[in-house]
Amino acid sequence: MKAHRRDFLKSALAVGAGTLIARDMLAQESPNEKVTFACVGIGGKGQSDSEDAKTFGQVVAFCDTNRNQLKGGARRFPGAKPFEDFREMFDKAGDTFDAFVVSTADHNHAAIAAMGMKMGKHIYCQKPLTRTISEARYLAELAKEKGLVTQMGNQGAAYTCMREIAAAVRAGLLGKVSQLYIWTDRPIWPQGGERGEPSPVPAYLNWECWLGVAPERPYVAGAYDPFAWRGWWDFGTGALGDMACHAFNVPYRALETKDPTSVQAITSGHNFDSFPKWSIIDFEFPANEWRDGFKLQWLDGGKRVDPELLEGEQPSESGFLIIGDEGKLYSKDNAADERVLLGKAKEREQEFLEKVRPNVRVADKGHFGEFVEAIKKNDPLFPASNFITVGSSMTETVLLGNLAVWAANEPEKPGQKIEWDAKNLKILGNPENREQLEKLVFPKYREGYTL
Repeated sequence: MKAHRRDFLKSALAVGAGTLIARDMLAQESPNEKVTFACVGIGGKGQSDSEDAKTFGQVVAFCDTNRNQLKGGARRFPGAKPFEDFREMFDKAGDTFDAFVVSTADHNHAAIAAMGMKMGKHIYCQKPLTRTISEARYLAELAKEKGLVTQMGNQGAAYTCMREIAAAVRAGLLGKVSQLYIWTDRPIWPQGGERGEPSPVPAYLNWECWLGVAPERPYVAGAYDPFAWRGWWDFGTGALGDMACHAFNVPYRALETKDPTSVQAITSGHNFDSFPKWSIIDFEFPANEWRDGFKLQWLDGGKRVDPELLEGEQPSESGFLIIGDEGKLYSKDNAADERVLLGKAKEREQEFLEKVRPNVRVADKGHFGEFVEAIKKNDPLFPASNFITVGSSMTETVLLGNLAVWAANEPEKPGQKIEWDAKNLKILGNPENREQLEKLVFPKYREGYTL
């Protein structure tokens, strides 16, 4: 059981999960059968994403605000057109590609995605899908309207073992679920402090394009570029945004962790500019037509689940625990391969896996491979994390937690409980800082950028 994910990662380590699985098959395609790609953001996670695009298709254009990355891109993608501004890329090269990949900082995801999708381009976008809640809803509506193939980049959705155990829980392996815990070792970047003193913009960086939709602010060396942006409200989505779309993979598919009715947090405190060093967030989910309501607690910054709930097991640095009246499921790494079944569920695991297995699609092409296959089949709902059925609603749930974090700015003091109307994307009642909270639902863009 433990071999699934680790073997998968070893085979794909050089170029990103899923790339090597279908390499031989794809190499036999003639050039006119390949999907053509544009890639926005080709460093960091964008390096493996753009290599996936190269392996599964042909990269004909790429964009990055880092000029050093552009130089590297010219070597990696011979003949492809380079750009520093995604708007210019779509304007000048939009007729040359079928699909595009978005691997930038969170704050620019939605604007880039919407521009390409309006042109009828299929999209693979890194998680979280967007920085704010309404942006995620909008992209799902746009994907449906245009009939586009979409995929959010939470690669754990491409593990067969994840799909099987999620289906087993959904089928009743744990009985009636009442509580869910998810925890992570993030943040692993600086968070919870001050910006620091402004400094000259380095020659390699197009700071104006890097800021994109965000409010203007001076550059600060080491504070934002290339990775620490995750810890700032204007650019990232904190620990929750970084890891929850991975950690929610099994719970979302097993329990439909969407459309919560309320959320409340306690944190280390924050200054409304940088996210807190740690947070604990409580979500409440209502009953639906096939399961009872339940509660979810998210913990980050080194906080972990109470060991007593694990019945002798020690909590890993990151993981999840689902508690039902017929047993518990504990995953040590959020991917479901290193899992422990407790109670009656341990005895019934194989029975339920055999029951659901015939209806579970084997993830033999990898996350990006399924995206490309869906383009060729013209099947928008085929990708495991398509925007319409999964990517958007999962992101909405995740980002709702940050409304609670915003409201919990005083150290170790519970913030105001946020009551939520998911259908209408509306904050209920009269919470403090309503105007600021609503900006985390409906953002305002800097002049020159639109959704």
